[in-house]
Amino acid sequence: MAIHFPSRPGLVVYLTAGDPSLEATYAIALAALDNGADVLELGVPFSDPLADGPVIQRASERAVGRGVTLQDVLALSRRVREARPQAGIVVFSYLNPVVRMGLPDFCKAAKQHGADGVLLTDMIVEEAGEYLAEMKANGLAAVFLAAPTSPDERLRAIAESSEGFIYAISRVGITGTQTSLESDAEELVGRLRQFTQKPIAVGFGISNAAHVAAVGRFADAAIIGSAIVSLVEQSASGNEAAAVGKFVRELRS
Repeated sequence: MAIHFPSRPGLVVYLTAGDPSLEATYAIALAALDNGADVLELGVPFSDPLADGPVIQRASERAVGRGVTLQDVLALSRRVREARPQAGIVVFSYLNPVVRMGLPDFCKAAKQHGADGVLLTDMIVEEAGEYLAEMKANGLAAVFLAAPTSPDERLRAIAESSEGFIYAISRVGITGTQTSLESDAEELVGRLRQFTQKPIAVGFGISNAAHVAAVGRFADAAIIGSAIVSLVEQSASGNEAAAVGKFVRELRS
């Protein structure tokens, strides 16, 4: 299954794997897919998630505290793939756990466990030669982050190297919800369009149906992260999947 967005705007849902538990994340993942998500980003919990705001930091800390590992997230990817063969699945991680596993072993395992692509938040395109070779050898899409502060030369390299979709960061800073969508997002997508017709998804701060609709006017997909993770954090135990399913359905409305 390749990553694609059958209707516009597409919807990418980020989950911190293992928060509140791996079994709960599995149920949440299926609920998100069954209610309109096109692609899942399965976040590997990390002890020092520098790009993330407090909501995802807390979720990552809880999952790390429960001992959730990269191997656990790959096993979760396999379960989701078996249950929902048409889902788009991206393993979302910081570089450190991947380096510890070994890049060739990781790429091989990601493919074997049903992932379509990988996003490493701190893998920069200028140093990604070995990574891109391993990803290509295993038929995986490498998703890169593009920031409003990136010069055009760098955006061109990101556009050329990315597969599946390009993750356009809507603003400078860390992840987290916001009340309005920054104009930086539309400008960044316009700049990327100079170099590619590949799908562009906008993330960082997308938190409601109005944001999703606004993104759909200029990009291919919206990425929802902190709003979902916050909802999981606030939901009663055992009710997380139902709450996320309802929220995703509302985003689609």
